[in-house]
Amino acid sequence: MNRPIIGPLASAPRVVRHAGNPILTAEDVPYRPALVFNAGVAKFQGKYVMVFRNDYGNPEERTLLPSSTTNLGLAFSDDGVNWEVRPRPLFVLEGPEVIRVYDPRLTVIDGRCYMCFAVDTPHGIRGGIAVTDDLERFEVLSLSVPDNRNMVLFPEKLGGNYVRLERPFPIYGRGGGNRFDIWLSESPDLRFWGNSGLLLGVEHVPFANDKLGPAAPPIRTEKGWLTLFHAVDVDPSRGKNGWEDAWIKRYTAGVMLLDLDDPTRIVGLSKKPLMAPDAPYEREGGFRNHVIFPGGMILEDGGEVKIYYGAADTYECLATADVNDLIRLCLDGRGD
Repeated sequence: MNRPIIGPLASAPRVVRHAGNPILTAEDVPYRPALVFNAGVAKFQGKYVMVFRNDYGNPEERTLLPSSTTNLGLAFSDDGVNWEVRPRPLFVLEGPEVIRVYDPRLTVIDGRCYMCFAVDTPHGIRGGIAVTDDLERFEVLSLSVPDNRNMVLFPEKLGGNYVRLERPFPIYGRGGGNRFDIWLSESPDLRFWGNSGLLLGVEHVPFANDKLGPAAPPIRTEKGWLTLFHAVDVDPSRGKNGWEDAWIKRYTAGVMLLDLDDPTRIVGLSKKPLMAPDAPYEREGGFRNHVIFPGGMILEDGGEVKIYYGAADTYECLATADVNDLIRLCLDGRGD
């Protein structure tokens, strides 16, 4: 597939990275993973809650163990910046069709905490949804057929249904190569999903040439559902950019605004990335450099938006912005 090269990208100046980044690393976790990243974050029962991905291996030798050595960890915070990590991994899904569970997203709906996650199986990647009331016991509500992942839930019903964003993998139907888009589906009960439709295609995002996917769960604003997504571009000239022999992808974060009553309608979309890998911990020394992968977004009472993101598939980081600035980026479309 002939893809145009995107070229240099930069973050929007209205986004501020936290001075203490990364806010969570493998060194902070008592059971010693090699990498800690791609967390879901929410406010639940009076605390900030983070469920993060752990991958295991040898950082000194820049190697990972087999793909099954991945699990999820749990941390709590009073301020959303300083985290207390629980002493053991959190969520285990077992069975002959489970290789690993990863990339959680958290959404609180009617006082219950819902977690979307990806599941690698011998027959493809499935997207799952589970619910918990205590962050100890989880009930799995649904698992998609392969291949689907990057699911996020809206925090309330719309038109009487639950709504999720998702990213299916139509390899065969798209000619055998990456070209993945963001879709939207509805459910009456979080178990059975349908009425699916395309929301945003790669061709609609000037800073993507490979694939898109949902990022953090959307947040309600007066102007619409503020919605992050990740966008991927490839450039074969990048060569080795991490532990692997070749890593030619770059992950950036985009932002759009969806209609409050009809989230299938995009009200505004920034034509430039909200965040590009600018900081050293996003560009250098990681498992996969040039990666920003948002998984959590919290709107505070004063209008500050906390954006939690994985950096270089190695660390968990935090950035902030004013909600009105983010809305303006979407509505004017330029990303200035």
